[in-house]
Amino acid sequence: MCDRVLIVGLAVVVLAGCGGNGNGYRAPATATAVRTPAATATSPAPTQTPAATSTATTAVTNTGAPTPTATRAATGTATAAATATSTAVASPTEVSTATATSTGTPIDTATPTGTPTASPTATSAVPNPTIEGPVTGGRGSPFVQSTNFALADVGYEQAEFFLSGTARAYTNLGAFGMDGVWPAGLAAGTAAYKTRIVVYRPIDPQQFNGTVVVEWLNVSGGLDAGPDWTFTHTELIREGYVWVGVSAQRVGIEGGGGPFNLSLKNIDAARYGSLHHPGDTFSYDMFSQVGRALRDRRGAVDPLSGLQPERLIAIGESQSAFRLVTYVNAVHPLVHIYDGFMIHSRGGGGAALSQAPEPDVPVPTVAFIRTDLDIPVLTFETETDLLVLGFLPARQPDGPLFRLWEVAGTAHADTYSLVLGFVDKGGDPAVAEVMTIAKPIPGFIECDSPVNSGYQHFVLKAAIAALDRWVRGGEPPPIAPRLDVAEGEPPQYRVDEFGNALGGIRTPVVDVPTAKLSGLGQTGGNFCRIFGTTVLFDAVRLAELYPTHDGYVMAVNDATDAAVAAGFVLPADAPLIKQAAAELDIGS
Repeated sequence: MCDRVLIVGLAVVVLAGCGGNGNGYRAPATATAVRTPAATATSPAPTQTPAATSTATTAVTNTGAPTPTATRAATGTATAAATATSTAVASPTEVSTATATSTGTPIDTATPTGTPTASPTATSAVPNPTIEGPVTGGRGSPFVQSTNFALADVGYEQAEFFLSGTARAYTNLGAFGMDGVWPAGLAAGTAAYKTRIVVYRPIDPQQFNGTVVVEWLNVSGGLDAGPDWTFTHTELIREGYVWVGVSAQRVGIEGGGGPFNLSLKNIDAARYGSLHHPGDTFSYDMFSQVGRALRDRRGAVDPLSGLQPERLIAIGESQSAFRLVTYVNAVHPLVHIYDGFMIHSRGGGGAALSQAPEPDVPVPTVAFIRTDLDIPVLTFETETDLLVLGFLPARQPDGPLFRLWEVAGTAHADTYSLVLGFVDKGGDPAVAEVMTIAKPIPGFIECDSPVNSGYQHFVLKAAIAALDRWVRGGEPPPIAPRLDVAEGEPPQYRVDEFGNALGGIRTPVVDVPTAKLSGLGQTGGNFCRIFGTTVLFDAVRLAELYPTHDGYVMAVNDATDAAVAAGFVLPADAPLIKQAAAELDIGS
């Protein structure tokens, strides 16, 4: 069944019935109600469930608004507290709206042939923290928004560790410009910290593929969330990655932000009471120190349990993506800890390099990823991100070590990241169906219309696979067409006769549509404006488009094969898309 666990205060409740409603075709195994065209997913009254499971088990919104390489070593003693002379930015907890216009045509460049240079081992410029663990006690399991099935069911295990040390702050050593070349060095301030990491790793060491994906946990909801694990976990599991979630920001540990007060200390003081976060100014160095600890593992405690990492890929979504923009542009050139970056759903700029109570060091409201990098960066954007979070004016051409993927028919968060992804073990074709779910978490997240049900998760899995291949020195990810944006104020997407955006990365749900899928147009509370919309076609339109079932299935199969050939859907995911089409009664 499609149960999800939501932790409210100290109560753990199950929200069932999250299968949603689709075009009235088929009730998947995970749904508790048969989907009909006009229906909306509902949930029965919450019931109590045990707190301890083999994986973390919370399900609250994982997204929200936010709160490139010189090869020199860290300067180590920079003490200037100079303020950046670039344009001041909005608080990183705000979402800006794009005001620049676009030509609406794809940015096309010659196919880059650049190959990343071998990343040096973590330099002595980054301190190696003390590691404690595996952590036990308290409520019995790590607290992080993540998938809620037993990891052992898919051959994985989890462990949690505490990391402590002294974190350094950074300051600007010159103006920060739109080009992303942000000269930075160490500031005078340091602070003691104690944070935690959650590790998901293959039980069988032979299954490890050598790559550790390190996610900067998102705190926009007022708790530590791993949205990119939720989006990509089926690919990470089947290919044998290790995933590490990092509590990099103060809100996740100490509280004080987001609509849900679910900080580690608030939810499980017995387990997490010894943690201490000195403030987000120190988050960048804390994230570097986690990377160094994963590489060097010189102490008695090994969070990877003997696995030998060959590559570290940093990833972060939404607010975490804003912080990774700043990390890539200002910090990476000083430390060289990570071998590649996935920046998922960023806005126009980054997050402050330093903020109160430390000296303010803002960054530009619009900024590119610097082009002198020695490692690959893939930026992944939905329709919402361009026109709501303000990414549009920060578009830049693809380069030897940079890719930008924009995906048609997608929103910042959607039915997969809010509902289906939490229980997806990789074999249910329901994850490929278009569903209408307006209330992902009844009583907490209720939107005014069904949220987006596009194929972001399928394309994001292809993106992480392509980035990993690139980091290994293999073929770069394909260059993607840009979404087609019309000039004007405000900018708008050019759309087809069904209202679906033109351009961008194409998937079967926009090329063989059964609904209008948009990253825009949503209203309601608690982040609904970034969840996009789904408007199902009525029976008359479906019959006109697909007079026979075989014709519909053939069209979906062709579109799926085209997406696989283009490199934007993985071959391993194609059978689910085709099976879902075959099992629906469209055209019957």
